[in-house]
Amino acid sequence: MSPAFLITVRIHDGRYHGAGDWPPSPARLFQALVAGVGLSGPLGEMESQALMWLEGCDPPVVGAPMMQDGQRVMFYMPNNDLDAVGGDPRRVAEVRTAKKFVRPRTFDASVPFLYAWSLREDSESERQSHAVCALAERLYQFGRGVDMAWAWGEVVDEANLEALLSTYPGMVLRPSHKGGGRTLACPRPGSMASVVARYVAGDHRFSAQGLGKSARQMFSQPPKPRFVQVPYDSPPSRRTYDLRDGTRESNFSSWPLAQASALVRLLRDGAAARLRRALPDQIDHIERGLIGRKADGSDDGPASGRVRIVPLPSIGHQHADRLIRRVLVEVPTDCSLPADDVHWAFSGLDRVDQDTGVVDSIVTPSVDENMLAHYGATDDGRSRVWRTVTPAALPESAKRRRIDPTRVAAEAKDGAERVAEHAGAAAAITQALRHAGLRIGTEAIRVQREPFDARGLRAEAFAPGTRFAKERLWHVEITFSAPVTGPLVIGDGRFLGLGVMAPIVRAQGVHALVIVGGLMATPNAVEVARSLRRAVMSRVQVVLGSRSTLPAYFTGHERDGSPARATHPHLTFAFDPGAARLLIVAPHVVDRRAPTREEVANLALLDVALAGFRDLRAGASGLLALRASSVDADADPLFAASRTWESVTPYQVTRHTKQVGAAEALSADIRAECRRSGLPEPRVTPRDPRGVPGVGLIGGARLIFEVAVQGPIVLGQSRHFGGGLFSGDDAVRGGPWHRE
Repeated sequence: MSPAFLITVRIHDGRYHGAGDWPPSPARLFQALVAGVGLSGPLGEMESQALMWLEGCDPPVVGAPMMQDGQRVMFYMPNNDLDAVGGDPRRVAEVRTAKKFVRPRTFDASVPFLYAWSLREDSESERQSHAVCALAERLYQFGRGVDMAWAWGEVVDEANLEALLSTYPGMVLRPSHKGGGRTLACPRPGSMASVVARYVAGDHRFSAQGLGKSARQMFSQPPKPRFVQVPYDSPPSRRTYDLRDGTRESNFSSWPLAQASALVRLLRDGAAARLRRALPDQIDHIERGLIGRKADGSDDGPASGRVRIVPLPSIGHQHADRLIRRVLVEVPTDCSLPADDVHWAFSGLDRVDQDTGVVDSIVTPSVDENMLAHYGATDDGRSRVWRTVTPAALPESAKRRRIDPTRVAAEAKDGAERVAEHAGAAAAITQALRHAGLRIGTEAIRVQREPFDARGLRAEAFAPGTRFAKERLWHVEITFSAPVTGPLVIGDGRFLGLGVMAPIVRAQGVHALVIVGGLMATPNAVEVARSLRRAVMSRVQVVLGSRSTLPAYFTGHERDGSPARATHPHLTFAFDPGAARLLIVAPHVVDRRAPTREEVANLALLDVALAGFRDLRAGASGLLALRASSVDADADPLFAASRTWESVTPYQVTRHTKQVGAAEALSADIRAECRRSGLPEPRVTPRDPRGVPGVGLIGGARLIFEVAVQGPIVLGQSRHFGGGLFSGDDAVRGGPWHRE
């Protein structure tokens, strides 16, 4: 394993005031190292050599926490009019003026910044890397002067570094060396000298010209430090191709779905042959970048630099036949072959029928690329739920046990074995996502052999003609913790047309956040729900922009501040104390109806806003650490159908019935709320009704319906803040009202 050099930086208060784009660039770290070393005086010879060695290294991998824009703060500074206050410096506050706004970036202070350089295996690199480790411990600020920080360095092997990056709870950016998109400033040879020159020039910014009354003071801007802009995570060069009929190019030529891998091999080998003829001196690059092996047939080169050919079966409608008429060719920025040469090799490829000698299909660049939208490869194609169109090939460790067809009954698998196989496949999917470059957390992974759609094919149908046994092929559904953009291709067969996934466009009606730490012993359910509501509104506002008005869907209020009318349904926020989790429930789920088009758009906005939501300040209830989770509507006691429902959080009466006792008033109000919500009227057994000053009548209850009712059931005046939450049957977990 080749070694790597890692610098870890922490800012103690989780706020970063440095100017420029996020994340802080390697150049900013380099400047902070120079400043830390130079704090005690001129740089010594050993320090200078170590920093000059660092500036000659290749750009590092960068890890940064998930960020939010903090509150904007106005800075006031005195102007140059001290004479207006009689030259008295004690009155300087009287001549202060608003100079500028500063908006810090906030993040989880427990998540550090990471900068990892690959090291050459020689004695000089080993010596200098340890020298830079010592310099990193002298770093004292990172960004502006208010960003107090500390850092340390270490040398790790490649396996440990990849394990660290795969579990890193933030964004990981890798240098692309070429391409476009996001760029970060990185040190280069000469950066060290330019930083020192800028510091020295700072002592001579002001100089006097002329003598006597004609003398003038001149200001000279110190020279800028010299860094190089390096692209990070540049998108690949993509082009879509149509398979056209060789006799009538106006017609598409279709390819069977089960033979997707054969089509990819055919196109790959045809393009490689054209490139070999045109570029005979580039054979090694062609084999490495297009085929993925050396000229002698052995494996070679990282997978990140290989050309990927993705078949695009026709999907997007229930009657789509799923035949392959288009392919997508992706050339990554790390590919050793120029993208234009690769696209030229695919354009105009033809297939000749071996029996008739007639060209039966031609590969032509697509004019209409609408099919990419069905695979999430557009700007608005982000989705949390993805399913395989062609099954994913998983490692041997996730292989199902083969049963001899003549001994099906004798070798049948029991439930425990099937559960173990599915668990192993789900674990392999996590690794497959990491190999595909996806480090976003998952909420749920579902695997099966059967297709998810009626016109799909079982996983075994794709095995013939491939190097993968049918027991290694699985259809997969993945629910991510945040929306993901396509195209998404996973598994060991991702370069052979297998593991192609498509997003499932559905309104995510329930978001569940498990509390993994920080919860006080006696939390207030409504207080926690209100804190969650404020945090969600703040995150949605960041996505919309400070000048946009939050829709009533998120606030529950009209523009004039009045409560939202019934025509403007809004989100419900709840705290489930038994499961120690937070719930954000869409109104269409509570009302048991389909979402409107406007609600679907708002839910997509909510998906984006909740990405990276990992902590919540809930007042006296604690600073909560959160983890996104999924909800099984068929098994979760808050959502599964049941006849008997028990209070989990206090029910607050909406309208107190006159001239009756507290218990009867509570029961009557619950029955009225059930009718208003479209639920059948239950038999109500009230629990501990009592009046609370400033709130009204609250209590718990047991509801018994004549037929099973699907959850969630959230009732009462405080229902949008988690009050009146019920759990089905006798599976109540920790609710304060569950007692006989």
